[in-house]
Amino acid sequence: MNKKNTIRAVVALTVGVAIIAIGDAFLGPFAVRILNLSAIYIILALSLNLLNGFTGLFSLGHAGFMAVGAYVSALLTMTPAQKSMNFFLTPIVPWLDTVQLPFIVALIIAGLCAAFVGLLIGAPALRLRDDYLAIATLGFAEIIRVLITNAQSLTNGAQGLKAIPKYSTTWVVWGAAAIAALFLVMLLRSSYGRTIKAVRDDEIAAEAMGVNVFRVKVTSFVISSFWAGIGGALLGHMITTIDPKMFNLILTFNILLIVVLGGNGSITGSVLGAIIVTVLMEALRFLDMPMNLVFIKTQGLPGLRMVIFSILLMIVVLYRQRGLMGTKEFSWDMLSAKALLAALKPKKRGERARKGGR
Repeated sequence: MNKKNTIRAVVALTVGVAIIAIGDAFLGPFAVRILNLSAIYIILALSLNLLNGFTGLFSLGHAGFMAVGAYVSALLTMTPAQKSMNFFLTPIVPWLDTVQLPFIVALIIAGLCAAFVGLLIGAPALRLRDDYLAIATLGFAEIIRVLITNAQSLTNGAQGLKAIPKYSTTWVVWGAAAIAALFLVMLLRSSYGRTIKAVRDDEIAAEAMGVNVFRVKVTSFVISSFWAGIGGALLGHMITTIDPKMFNLILTFNILLIVVLGGNGSITGSVLGAIIVTVLMEALRFLDMPMNLVFIKTQGLPGLRMVIFSILLMIVVLYRQRGLMGTKEFSWDMLSAKALLAALKPKKRGERARKGGR
């Protein structure tokens, strides 16, 4: 990176921090909640993109890892009085009754527990490929949810946990999102990151070069599970209440939607996709409510927001099949006059055909 781009990066970082600070100080509670949710979705999208985009594994089990992280962090940070209030039907297990750890320690332990569960699941499941792997991870995620529902003395079962300490402030979640993005950038730029991409591009060729493909897949799965657990823990500490119904297949599909929209294999795309999807889903909420337009009056159509959002998504997928960023990452050179003219210049028919066939 040359000196000019370094200065631009520092200025952009300063502006970003200033925007977050202004938003946290002057926006209302609901807007701040959307701002923080965007950061949590960035972490979750990055964790899933590490599998789907960079390692080439199609997994649908992220909701299960999020549930593990959320429950572990909540149980480790709640006071004995809060636990007693929640576990009124069945007493909590004695060894967890008086345990209370600092938030950062509990957050790391939550990620490690999710990573351990990811190791237990990945060891057998990653011997499968493509759709079979997706079905297997989806089944494991459902098993985790069922276990949480029935472990009454450990998780409070279907009642869930309430009055969770609200530790997920704006600075905490955006700091965690920045760390997750920086970690992924450093990982993918390392020699191990190039190995991950080699496995994605051609497993047979990578194995012929001496790469232990199975170990690379398991390692990537464990790292992804760790960050999914971190994201789930932050989500629980933001909304201060969790239950097994939260961590269903729809939640995984929402994260998958962000990855596909932003670009399967792009860190920048995951960040942009998380912000766009989170903000747009809330901006379109008025469509579910009664509307009094000039020529049209509605009594409220629940679900219309999702219909419009799905139509917009279909338009994007039709005209940008590889997402907003594809596999590209943002660079200051993209904003140069030469790059902008090249992007706007219409491609020749033969060139489009060659790119379409790749």
